[in-house]
Amino acid sequence: MGTVIRAEGLQKRYGHTLALDGLDLIVDAGHVHGFLGPNGAGKSTTIRILLGLARATGGQVTVFDADPWESAATLHRRIAYVPGDVSTWPNLSGGEAIDLLARLRGVTRHDDHYRAERARLMDAFHFDPTVKGRAYSKGNRQKVALIAAFAAPADLYILDEPTSGLDPVMEVVFRHEIRRVRGDGATVLLSSHILSEVEVLCDRLSIIRTGRIVESGTLAELRHLTRTQVSFVAEGVAASAEIPGAHDRRTIDGRVTFTLDSDAVTAALPAIAAAGATGLQIVPPSLEELFLRQYGDAAPGDDAAPAEAAPATRRERRERR
Repeated sequence: MGTVIRAEGLQKRYGHTLALDGLDLIVDAGHVHGFLGPNGAGKSTTIRILLGLARATGGQVTVFDADPWESAATLHRRIAYVPGDVSTWPNLSGGEAIDLLARLRGVTRHDDHYRAERARLMDAFHFDPTVKGRAYSKGNRQKVALIAAFAAPADLYILDEPTSGLDPVMEVVFRHEIRRVRGDGATVLLSSHILSEVEVLCDRLSIIRTGRIVESGTLAELRHLTRTQVSFVAEGVAASAEIPGAHDRRTIDGRVTFTLDSDAVTAALPAIAAAGATGLQIVPPSLEELFLRQYGDAAPGDDAAPAEAAPATRRERRERR
């Protein structure tokens, strides 16, 4: 299995502000890779560099073994991108906007496969393609980009808060499409604030903080970095039993609750069984807990980076022309 995205020591400066500070990121082919971090952490800056919309200040970055800044036009035919805040052309209908976005990737509206997928997706997303862009809600504007992305095959999907504005029913449709393209062999880089979505969909994930990757791996691997919650009914001997490795023990509404280091759960089970505990519950740490492990102690504004939302610099715009 090859590597689709590789970033090593990636840096990006906007004036005196360092938006990316030595970021390392590897996304393997055929994987759905979660990319997590709060606003200002560097996610959107990273994505702009991967798309060739901004030029790295330092470090190395490749997409399909090519420099995204030098090979943007070629790479974009293999990439489907969905931003978190989609703007549509006010005088084009939704269907016309979808067809235009498809043509930018080299697909015409006369392609039979594209037409079939376009129709299927419009039905699945409950989307009316005849309405003008000016009349669409945020959710419907998001659907324009999603349908355009999924209707034509891509090798890499870069999705930056793609379900922003969608209702829960449409989020289910989105998850189905992610599983479908993954099954077809595509690679997905998914940036999302909906942690349950990432937890369900992603093979691996990376957490970014102040322009650096601070954790990366499978969810199972990252769960070993935090504690598992254990509880049982507090009756008889069980109520006072000594459990090796237990942390933060307390009794709440007749249940003993405590945490264990994730690699210490197996060793604690014999003591729990010997105490005659009943109603045993073992809950592995959620992705939210893993995320808050990195950010829960951050002061307000600690990770703010004004350059995160900065547009391309004058030099970048001049070089692009």
